[in-house]
Amino acid sequence: MSTQEQKLSAVPAAPAAAPAAAPSAPPQQPNRRVLVVAAIIALAALAAGGRMWYRSHFYVETENAYVAGHVHPVSTRIAGVVTKVLIDDNQLVKEGDVIAELDPFDQGVKVEQIQAQIASAQQQVTQADAQIAQAQAQASAAAAQVAQSEAQLVRARQDADRFGQLYNSQMKAVSKAELDAAVAARASASADVAARKDSAAAAKAQIASAKSAREVLNAQIAVLQVQLKDAKQQLAYNQILAPVSGRIGKRTIEVGQRVQPGQQLTAIVQENVWLTANFKETQLANMKVGQEVKVTVDALPGKELIGKVDSFSPASGAQFALLPADNATGNFTKIVQRVPVKITFKPEDVKALSGRLVPGMSAIAEVSINQKEAK
Repeated sequence: MSTQEQKLSAVPAAPAAAPAAAPSAPPQQPNRRVLVVAAIIALAALAAGGRMWYRSHFYVETENAYVAGHVHPVSTRIAGVVTKVLIDDNQLVKEGDVIAELDPFDQGVKVEQIQAQIASAQQQVTQADAQIAQAQAQASAAAAQVAQSEAQLVRARQDADRFGQLYNSQMKAVSKAELDAAVAARASASADVAARKDSAAAAKAQIASAKSAREVLNAQIAVLQVQLKDAKQQLAYNQILAPVSGRIGKRTIEVGQRVQPGQQLTAIVQENVWLTANFKETQLANMKVGQEVKVTVDALPGKELIGKVDSFSPASGAQFALLPADNATGNFTKIVQRVPVKITFKPEDVKALSGRLVPGMSAIAEVSINQKEAK
């Protein structure tokens, strides 16, 4: 093959004529079902966003809420052995009902002992009264003897004066012996008057002493009567009574148990309960006393209770903690605090639940903050 033919063969052949172009397909339309779903999702998101915005501006809510109530511990005031237990778990009791009884022997003996002491003291008072009467009689007799002695002294003085006038340097109508006897009788009568007066004074002193002894005995009786009153009260403490009406809980008392003063035996929970809701401090700006609160208790699904804001705690929960946080440090971190808010219910609503609403239950509280403050 010549060189020219080789060059010609090396040139590629012209491409064949392209086939006629195929007709273009029409543009694919979007699926209507997809559009509907997308529209529903968009509306749902818009509604959810709108609801969240609305609730954030007109409602405050917290899940940190718990039912609270009065839980009264029941304890004994005296030591003793339990002889009777008259309650059972979860039983309803009324104020003044007997919960349990202790052995009354020791207190009973003490009451009898004090009563015997009072009787003995009263007998001594009777004896003191008799002594006073005897001393008064002796004082009356001594006073009479003093009067008699004074009369004799007057006569002895008159006799001595008369004999003195009859016996002198000018006239000796009586003997010297008779004059001396009259003077001696006068001195004796004067001494007898002094002795009688001392006896009367001693009788009066004996009366005062007997009266003082009687007053001491009366004071002792008064002390014993106070002790008797206390002993009877201690005897009454052998019956352990319910301080309030409510339901028995946490019973630990049993027959034969030795109890000590102040030892808790059981607890009584009253029916009037309320809700303690711990709201964030940033949620309290528009909350006011009297606002209506919707409460949902976890233990009562589907049951919505209506309460009202009763009061706000005077301090945050952290201030009442056992170890309050010390914020005056270099590593301070700001934390949103929670403030307890007391929410009360209507008594009839609580009563309608028949004891199903008890302290300690968890709840959710929702407050509409656009309400007007109740008057």
